[in-house]
Amino acid sequence: MSEELPRAFGASVLSATMRNAPEDFFVEELPGFAPSGEGEHLLLTVEKRGMNTQFAAKRIAAWAGIAEMGVGYAGLKDRHAVTRQRFSVHLPRKTAPDLAALASDDLAVIESTWHSRKLPRGALAGNRFELVLRDVVGDAGAIEARLRDIALHGLPNWFGEQRFGRDGGNVAAALAMFAGRRVRREQRSILLSAARSALFNRVLAARIADGSWNRGLEGEVWTLAGSRSVFGPEPWSDALAQRLAGFDIHPSGPLWGQGEPRVQAAARLCEERALQGDDAAAMRAGLEREGLKQERRALRLRPDGLAWQWLSTDVLRLAFALPPGSYATAVLHELGSTRDASQPQDRPSERA
Repeated sequence: MSEELPRAFGASVLSATMRNAPEDFFVEELPGFAPSGEGEHLLLTVEKRGMNTQFAAKRIAAWAGIAEMGVGYAGLKDRHAVTRQRFSVHLPRKTAPDLAALASDDLAVIESTWHSRKLPRGALAGNRFELVLRDVVGDAGAIEARLRDIALHGLPNWFGEQRFGRDGGNVAAALAMFAGRRVRREQRSILLSAARSALFNRVLAARIADGSWNRGLEGEVWTLAGSRSVFGPEPWSDALAQRLAGFDIHPSGPLWGQGEPRVQAAARLCEERALQGDDAAAMRAGLEREGLKQERRALRLRPDGLAWQWLSTDVLRLAFALPPGSYATAVLHELGSTRDASQPQDRPSERA
């Protein structure tokens, strides 16, 4: 993640490398529902090494003898990792090929059952991560103090650099698209997401600067934890304070689109100031022309079950779970600077 983004708890406390091997970055989807046990979609839980989601879906489709569109999955997972996730396979005759024929050195079937519907995107409760950081440089006491701060107070809910492409090029490409450049249909949604994410991150950076990312402002719109529901603005009260302290609600930032932003007063002013400038105006106008609607996203994120262990004096293992749509790189950014060993050395990255 870009070092230009601020940190909520102060300066970097470590530098390290990540993804020295796929096993150093383990991600497991947390299922969003229980299988029905019947139907014409075979629900597979697979563990894969060094394989992204789309490649796995193609392999599963070929194994099943169906078109790739007959394979569903809830989320995208990176190649440079060991990942465990669900896939659904449409088999109307309710007969599946031999599961042993799908297994290989880089893909194992953990569980299989039948379900009534194709697995839709976003149908997960979150992701559990186990990360191993190597070549750690930094004071162990300061690192552990920072981890305790994150566990106690949460951290900024940044969009990770996956949204922005190589060297952040998706934002420039989105601006070019809004200016009239033709792009392929499959690129359009990626570029729209990049523009929305860039605007959100600008507002979050401003809220860190004024210290309101985790406490809210007058005129705040609140998000409900674990949901896309929002409410407010409403007058500050002891009940709101208790819900905020209990991580039941979070302050929110804009996912830009058509319509009037719900925030008012100081929260509205902060967003307007953060989104000044020709490029921000072009992104806002472009997103509105594309028909996207105003939405909100939590500014604050709290990892669930954050734990750590020193495997040696310079090797640190982290474990935590995040809600859908949040990025492990947000946790790593709050600690310091990490170089992705799976990427070329002249292009540091923190993809998750």
